Amino acid sequence: MSSLKIPGAGAHDLLALGALVTRLDPGIIPFAEANEYLLHVSGGEYNVATNLSTCFGMKTAIASAMVNYPIGKRIEAAVRKAGVTPYYKYFEHDGVRGPNMAIVWSDRGQGVRAPVVFYNRSNEAAQQLKPGSFNWDAIFKNGVRWFHSGGIFSALSSTTSELVIEAMQAAKKHGAIVSFDLNYRAKLWAIAAAEAGLSVSQASEEAAKTLRKIVSYVDVLVGNEEDLQKGLGLKGQDVETKGELDASAFFGMIENVIKDFPNIKAVATTLREVHSTNRHSWSAVLWLDGKTYQAPACELDVYDRVGGGDGFASGLFYGLMSGRAPEECLRLGWAHGALVTTTPGDTSMFSLDQVEAFAKGGSARIQR
Repeated sequence: MSSLKIPGAGAHDLLALGALVTRLDPGIIPFAEANEYLLHVSGGEYNVATNLSTCFGMKTAIASAMVNYPIGKRIEAAVRKAGVTPYYKYFEHDGVRGPNMAIVWSDRGQGVRAPVVFYNRSNEAAQQLKPGSFNWDAIFKNGVRWFHSGGIFSALSSTTSELVIEAMQAAKKHGAIVSFDLNYRAKLWAIAAAEAGLSVSQASEEAAKTLRKIVSYVDVLVGNEEDLQKGLGLKGQDVETKGELDASAFFGMIENVIKDFPNIKAVATTLREVHSTNRHSWSAVLWLDGKTYQAPACELDVYDRVGGGDGFASGLFYGLMSGRAPEECLRLGWAHGALVTTTPGDTSMFSLDQVEAFAKGGSARIQR
């Protein structure tokens, strides 16, 4: 029995706090040559809420910024279709400069050509979110079992990290489990530091200081070795020069994590060895209540790698909220994350039956 004391019922199984974005995807065509793009509605925290709704049948919600203009309407429609309850802080667009819903440009790459990701987060509405933007007591009063946020949203501005802490404090007050995906992005933290008048060398220190404050409220932490080292300032092996991050190295860092953050009850991550853009070795690991678990390794033929980590997190959270055994929780996350890499876009296109079949050792044999 896990030490995670997850509420048994509530208006929302999971409430996520994060930025909603549009991801423009030219497929395998390099950006400079692309004439057409698929538009995916995305966001690290939102992806988890959507996956839990569409695949796992859970009641989820998203707290985010929304701009009252056509792109905002497009995003709102996607949120409704996914069955995710929205709590929006609305902003009016001035017709010229914003505020804007952010754009993430992300192609799929192909073979030896790696995927490319860059952003247009200029004058992003979500950056303007701050403590007081949401009435947390009103949102939590009907019951929220699990609260989730992440490092990308926390890096957008000094006020978004403060908002994450405010929300986590409210979640704790109302008895919800708190999870956080470190998702350390050096570029985002560097921009936030520059806007605060800090040097590039100070950016990583400020990021670790902020993230450590946030993680002090967290029950379930998602993050790989690089996230733990750079995001929390913990010591470990040289992740820049080692290609494959094995399970033993990850588990070796857990002692440092728990020493600094005794509040944490679970730490999990995916393990991925990239052979080419379309061929990955895939596994996952979980530390829960002092015990370690590792999912099997499988070979992935990757169609679109974006969203695999969020797919893992949502499957793991579903297992934990459903009272499954730790090994099964990990396998559900591992299986769902693997499946998400086989389709375009960032969110799930699968049923629970499909996830459970793969988690139990299913194959790609045709289903008749």
